Amino acid sequence: MEKVSEKPFLNLRRRYPVSPEKLWRAWTDPEAIKRWFGPANEPVSLAELDVRVGGRYRIVFGGADGNAHEAAGEYKEVVPNRRLSFTWTWPRSTPERVSVVTIVFKAAGSGTELDFRHEQFHDETVRDNHKRGWSGTLEKLAEFLK
Repeated sequence: MEKVSEKPFLNLRRRYPVSPEKLWRAWTDPEAIKRWFGPANEPVSLAELDVRVGGRYRIVFGGADGNAHEAAGEYKEVVPNRRLSFTWTWPRSTPERVSVVTIVFKAAGSGTELDFRHEQFHDETVRDNHKRGWSGTLEKLAEFLK
């Protein structure tokens, strides 16, 4: 059996000047997701979230060039204001590639530390592409939370 750690992964840490509850809402409220999710200049046109273990999500973003991106998956762990884990797929392009995102929300002083881990990437190129996308997305999240 293959170990999860043998495939490329990505770990990003950010600190936001808001409560864990507010940061949690940004990740679990479809209307909030529509306002910040995705890389710069790629607005969200659809956000469907069923935030419960076994629930599914679907987010469609970008598409100014006619090529909208769709991310979808299933929630694996839901601990309100503390931990969120879900599978991640690109159903339109590589539906067979399933990776896993785990986000830990930790109160830190007057804000929240976000520990973001995306693992089980197909290869390093896919990981590096996701790093660019997630880095921009987390910057947009910071702007949204101001």
